Amino acid sequence: MTKTQPKTYWGAWTAFLMMAFGVVGLVGAFAIFAAQLPYERAIARSDALDRAMEQLTAPNGDKQLRGLRMALGDSAAHIINQPAPVATTIARERTRMFDAFSNEAADIGTRLRLVIAVFTVACGLFGAAVLSIVRRSR
Repeated sequence: MTKTQPKTYWGAWTAFLMMAFGVVGLVGAFAIFAAQLPYERAIARSDALDRAMEQLTAPNGDKQLRGLRMALGDSAAHIINQPAPVATTIARERTRMFDAFSNEAADIGTRLRLVIAVFTVACGLFGAAVLSIVRRSR
């Protein structure tokens, strides 16, 4: 009598393992969008600072500047009612703002690299565990 060999599904399990690593690709795709957020915010804030410079040099600029408070965010407190000249205050705030957003971008980059590394290792271990279970069940 011949013993029937169990059918192995290596193609299916290999595809499953590839999907486990595909999750890492999805994390990377989401990371692409998250990594650029600080720079987009910095550009928007820089535009708001340009508009603030125009408003402060115009007549009744203080009143019109209140309308920019939302766009200026925390920069508003650094430029409104400051004793230094307007151009100096805004230039100083622009430098501070770009430094803050650069630090935020570096933090996000570090966290995203850590998340991708953790997901890669987790997916690899998960795939290896599944394949070892399949190998033992033969």
